[in-house]
Amino acid sequence: MALLEISNLQVRYKTKRGQVRAVDGISFQVEEGQNVGLIGESGCGKTTVVKSVLRLLPRTAENEGIVSFEGRDLLTLERSELDKIRWKGIALVPQSAMNALNPVIRIGDQIVEAIQAHEPTTRKSARERAAELFELVGLDEQRLNEHPHQFSGGMKQRAVIAMALALDPKLVIADEPTTGLDVLVQDQILRQIEEIHRRLNVSVLFVTHDIGIVAETCQRIAVMYAGKIAEYADARPLFERPYHPYTLGLMKAYPSVRGSKRELVSIPGSPPDLVVRFSGCGFAPRCPFARDICHQEAPEMVETESGNWAACHRVGDMDQLRKEAGKAVTWTQMAANQL
Repeated sequence: MALLEISNLQVRYKTKRGQVRAVDGISFQVEEGQNVGLIGESGCGKTTVVKSVLRLLPRTAENEGIVSFEGRDLLTLERSELDKIRWKGIALVPQSAMNALNPVIRIGDQIVEAIQAHEPTTRKSARERAAELFELVGLDEQRLNEHPHQFSGGMKQRAVIAMALALDPKLVIADEPTTGLDVLVQDQILRQIEEIHRRLNVSVLFVTHDIGIVAETCQRIAVMYAGKIAEYADARPLFERPYHPYTLGLMKAYPSVRGSKRELVSIPGSPPDLVVRFSGCGFAPRCPFARDICHQEAPEMVETESGNWAACHRVGDMDQLRKEAGKAVTWTQMAANQL
């Protein structure tokens, strides 16, 4: 049994223009002790997935499907039972550490409050636990007495990670954990998370638009586009032999540390309006390899010879398509055709 298993999750937001199908029937899982990456462009539905897992969606949202944690469906639990899982079973590192901390309360007191809210412990014991957490994330325990404004961006992110680990959760969801940080601090934070994963065997769900983060930290990756999973695979086969044109486009737009220097080209066009119903593949209008069927029928998720799962009508042609996708002209010509 997987630690976290999401099955056919659907989330719709009510708006004046109609229903936004932010998540449209996705399925993936996180095994115990495993790092899984959920990647895709902004607006593809990643954060909505996170909010669905923790049931933090606004009242304008409706959801269906199953979100199972240790065999229990979180979407059907009573609030009292759900509160026992939040933080202690599943913890969240939110998108912006700059806004995640209370600016008028000392950081140590915030961690102590979180511990005492979930466990019957003394303030002294909770304070000692907070000091251990600060040491774990590379912060001096003396700084527990400081306020958030006295911390740099990277230090705030480390403090938020310490809070997420306060109750020894089995799963940490890191939603864009390095947003707003410079590249050196980003690297430090990622190394810190990887060290915590190694030492504590905590499962991590990385939610990010940065393909480099998941390449460095994750064993399995789900590529999300327009509310759906486009491709789902172990990290090595995904990067060596991707089976979806969207994955190929993401890789072409990201610099590689291997091989010779190459031209970077962004994917032409924009993601679809999720209020508008479309019958085919959501990526078809931006895909240089789309055929008529791609615009007419939504592709099913199929397993490939490499063990990848991909939702594409042209999975069988992918050896040739990878060669074409490696040429900048393939994407620039597509962009020119859209003008």
